[in-house]
Amino acid sequence: MTDTGTDTTGILDEALERLHTSGPERLGRLTNHAPMAVEALTARGRPEAVHKWLDLYAPKLEEFPARVAPVTDAEWHTALGDPRRAADWIAYFHRQLDEHPWREVLARWWPRLLPGMYGGSTHPVIRVGHAVRTLEASEATGVTAPRLAELAHGLGYWATRHRPLTDVTPLPGARSAADALDAVPPLADRTEGGFPARLGRVRGLPVWAASVDGPEEARRRLTELVRAATHRYATHGHGDETMLVHAATAPNAVLRALPALPRALWVPSLHAAWTASAAVTAMYAPDTPVAYDPPGTFTAQEVFERALAHGDEHVIKLTDTALDVGDERALAAALRAVELSEPLAP
Repeated sequence: MTDTGTDTTGILDEALERLHTSGPERLGRLTNHAPMAVEALTARGRPEAVHKWLDLYAPKLEEFPARVAPVTDAEWHTALGDPRRAADWIAYFHRQLDEHPWREVLARWWPRLLPGMYGGSTHPVIRVGHAVRTLEASEATGVTAPRLAELAHGLGYWATRHRPLTDVTPLPGARSAADALDAVPPLADRTEGGFPARLGRVRGLPVWAASVDGPEEARRRLTELVRAATHRYATHGHGDETMLVHAATAPNAVLRALPALPRALWVPSLHAAWTASAAVTAMYAPDTPVAYDPPGTFTAQEVFERALAHGDEHVIKLTDTALDVGDERALAAALRAVELSEPLAP
């Protein structure tokens, strides 16, 4: 199953306009996944399902937050990572994208935001990855205002939840991404606290791909990481069926953004993506894997239809990543997510 390219129905633009009246979070810290999910539905050729899915998800949306004070070019450092400033940051990026080409804005802010991609449970960079895919697919027919606005929302959310991962000791690693993920030491206590609290307890991660210094090798290694993390979900997803999705979707968001970024940023992007995937693994992976055999053989289209029928936003996004990987083990991981996760209630 391949991407359909740009959406000519206008449905994605309608959905994004509908969603931009809502905030990036709910209940104080939970992420609004709807913009990412509707982009995935459109990219996979199901725009006609977008509004029906949104109607089911709508009870999870909250009003757009109030502004505090404008973010400025001179004082943006003081607002970075301040969860009160979501509306301010989104307004700032709206202004930036009105005044500059979107690739220029992305290239300027990517290295500033990259060290803090671990905040917001990695959702901000995932949202940006979806926005970039849409913008790149739209360039042949014309980038629309709602799609530029979605990048502003994604970058603004990232700046709001910017949180570096510090004081992490490098541990012995492995040659392959799969072996390096297997070498990640689990947190001693994986029962207490949410993502921010657990992230603060990550103290050591294996080294992987540290010697990479060229952009093409960085892209190859990032592709390998996405494949390994997606495959691993099939046998380890039971550790936390929701949070372990991000071990694959966060690095895939970075991979999707690479073509829009200067090549000089590809190597640091690889290293940040590895740290994110490894940290999620440390926080949520189970002690032991389980064997998993999918309930039959399915095409990519059939697997995506199962994810859509299930409806859970994380299932849809993992399946979207699995289709990027494209092999049978990745499709099995998507089917495993369908089995493990609670469906979106009608």
